[in-house]
Amino acid sequence: MSSNTLEAADRRKRRIFVGAVTGHLIEWYDYGIYGFLAVTMGNLFFASDNPKVSLLSSFAAFALSFFVRPIGGLIFGPLGDRIGRKSTLTLVVSLMAGSTLLIGLLPTYATVGVLAPILLVLLRCIQGLSAGGEIGTVTAFVAESAGPHRRGLSTSWLMVTAVLGLLLGSFVANGFSVLLGEETMTAWGWRLPFLIAGPLGAIAAYIRLRLEDSPEFVALASSGHTEPTPLRTSLRWYRALLLVFAIITVHASIFYLVLTYSSTFLTKELGFDANVRFWYVIAAAALAALVMPFGGLLSDTIGRRPFLLASGVAATLSMAWFFFAAPGATPTTFIFPMLACALSFGLYASSTYATMTDLIPTRIRSTGISLAYNLPVAVFGGCAPLIAAWLIATTGDITTPAWFFIATGVISLIALVVLSPRDFARAAQENERDQAKVLGTGAGSVAAEPADATATTVSV
Repeated sequence: MSSNTLEAADRRKRRIFVGAVTGHLIEWYDYGIYGFLAVTMGNLFFASDNPKVSLLSSFAAFALSFFVRPIGGLIFGPLGDRIGRKSTLTLVVSLMAGSTLLIGLLPTYATVGVLAPILLVLLRCIQGLSAGGEIGTVTAFVAESAGPHRRGLSTSWLMVTAVLGLLLGSFVANGFSVLLGEETMTAWGWRLPFLIAGPLGAIAAYIRLRLEDSPEFVALASSGHTEPTPLRTSLRWYRALLLVFAIITVHASIFYLVLTYSSTFLTKELGFDANVRFWYVIAAAALAALVMPFGGLLSDTIGRRPFLLASGVAATLSMAWFFFAAPGATPTTFIFPMLACALSFGLYASSTYATMTDLIPTRIRSTGISLAYNLPVAVFGGCAPLIAAWLIATTGDITTPAWFFIATGVISLIALVVLSPRDFARAAQENERDQAKVLGTGAGSVAAEPADATATTVSV
């Protein structure tokens, strides 16, 4: 292959990568800002004489959008396997940006009464549909464009941009709170973070429209070998789907502990002021994002399973420390368990996306990931703030959420013990059979994957 051809291929990969992660960052900014404004949204949309009831209602709306995510996966995951990754990604980011913009325009409970929370819940559900369709498609898109030998490193950048998107949401939401003050923020300032979503979404949609689809999907589509019934076929891969479900359990819980619920916990339960909360969340997100590429690279080198086992143990222990260190904590003492959670979260989450793509074959990858990922995120991620707030309100003990988070860690660790090289080999063999079909039609090739996709040597 000539040097010009190689350079053109590298430019194409960079273009795909930048387009995918830019859209992903904006998607997560849109989705996450509600979590950082949960207290304000509770007061404005869920009127109650009891502040705890308002907060629980706000978190319930937050959780509800997560239960819609599997439906989004059922809609957009198969679409990504049938019509392509690029078109589906453009559609979901447009849906997310539009619904987020409309939240910023909503009337509050004081203006229209019960209609306000109804409209808010409806728009949060639309956001959930979009987020459910994003993850499986964008993960397949990036993994297939990078190839099997660099999957850990390449897909880790999706997690980096997800964190940076939430970090951007935190910076904007908390930044406006600090600049405008609580009174102005409650009056109208809360709208600004949502309204910013409009122009950002338009930029993301434009970028994604100009991308080419992944080479593996293009080869399948050109030869007529895309899966006509991806949802039905995915269900035959029930072992892989169950493994992904369980592996993602602690990924989901620690993600939303560090990046959304901690913001509320620091102020409502520990009494830290807005400035301390702001810098805590910024520091935690930055640390998690910093270590993710190194974690992805390491999993490409030593294998997914041993790396995830070690980081999963660390994640479980750090979440326990987070809650058991809370009683009597000060901003000086609590920074250590907070950063321990952030570090272990960054390492564990760096390689979960690559593991999903290793376990599920190309022709059903968008659908399979959408199914297996969105369910644990709904149950153990989106519900984590609600469950934690409910446990504290019920028991009066701020340490009780620890047991919920420890349980999520145990579920993931059991799955990682059960995970075997045969699970990776089955998906690789399926891809090899699909490659043989494509080559038989003369329509190009799908990159063959090694028998154990976790035992590759990275080449950057």
